[in-house]
Amino acid sequence: MPDPDPLQDPAEIRRRAISRWDNEGGAIESVAQRTHPDVPDLTNAELVQLRIRVIALENLMIAALAEGSDRQLQVARDMADYIAPRPGFTHHPLTIQAADHMTDLVNRALHFRTVQPS
Repeated sequence: MPDPDPLQDPAEIRRRAISRWDNEGGAIESVAQRTHPDVPDLTNAELVQLRIRVIALENLMIAALAEGSDRQLQVARDMADYIAPRPGFTHHPLTIQAADHMTDLVNRALHFRTVQPS
């Protein structure tokens, strides 16, 4: 039987996605800092709509996590632990908040679990 394709291995896919966190965050930040004269600032109404969408997405994520396996919940927690500042790196408030928020979403999902943790 041939070896499984490492590109299809879920652990390898997850490892590659996590490894991109640091450098893609910087790439996105540098793009966000550039100004484009043809892109207008967001209006208050657009910001309100974005806030509503984020709330909806958070609640959908909680629903998905509530029905997820114990392993999926652990992967979400591991991801939150991974993005938390590591020794030797600058503690960035947004990164700390993001990790805390991810853990909070997992914990909130536990209240809606129909499958009890093993």
